Amino acid sequence: MADATQINGYWGPTTSTTEWCEKNYAVTPYLAEFYNTISNFPGIILGLIGLINSIKQRFEKRFSFLHLSTMTLGFGSILFHATMQTIQQQSEETPMVWVILMYIYVLYSPDWHYTSTMPTVLFIYGTLFAALHSWFRFVLIFQVHCVFLSFLCLPRMYKYYIHTTDPHAKQLAHMYILSMVLGGLCWILDWTFCGRVSTWAINPQGHAWWHLLRGFSSYFANTFFQFCRAQQRDWDPELRYFWGLPYVKISKPKRE
Repeated sequence: MADATQINGYWGPTTSTTEWCEKNYAVTPYLAEFYNTISNFPGIILGLIGLINSIKQRFEKRFSFLHLSTMTLGFGSILFHATMQTIQQQSEETPMVWVILMYIYVLYSPDWHYTSTMPTVLFIYGTLFAALHSWFRFVLIFQVHCVFLSFLCLPRMYKYYIHTTDPHAKQLAHMYILSMVLGGLCWILDWTFCGRVSTWAINPQGHAWWHLLRGFSSYFANTFFQFCRAQQRDWDPELRYFWGLPYVKISKPKRE
């Protein structure tokens, strides 16, 4: 999509069904899309910070898996954009669906009375999708599917927001929304106007900005949901900041 002239680097000709608006192997012969690759590292680091905090404070394991899933998405995206190969493409797209399924579980499971049903159904769904997607390699169906699953999260996210009275937590939710909207806008502009952008002397690297903002929005969302869950459990949550980065500090009753 970025360049009609095929440039073969270390990984060979591009075989992925999707390409982005960055010239292949323009920076180094070892990374097909240099900026789209390195832009995933901040999200992985943020996921690791969230994972360490979740384990250290003994949050429910669902939040450890949530942070791990966002890290897995980041690593998968690195594999895809570094190689632009069909097999590695699945390593980014399949974890996208897994991450959204994790959000569905985190958002809806507190009010789900049959504790084993939801994770079982979501696990089977995620496994079946991975198998079908590796076989049929959907493009448009995959994108519509991700949007549909994301919309399923919205009612519960809104409920969490309106029931949260802490102004700092609401500000965190605003940071999540802002970073996600800006990231989505970068994704759309990069995809829609690639033909024009490719002729510019400097490529603004819209898809790389999407990766960067997605990493921050995921961290803000995960932290906000941890705060809301801690409120539900009466763990006296407090938002604190480390070098400007928010995290949740809780005080569990001694019996827990």
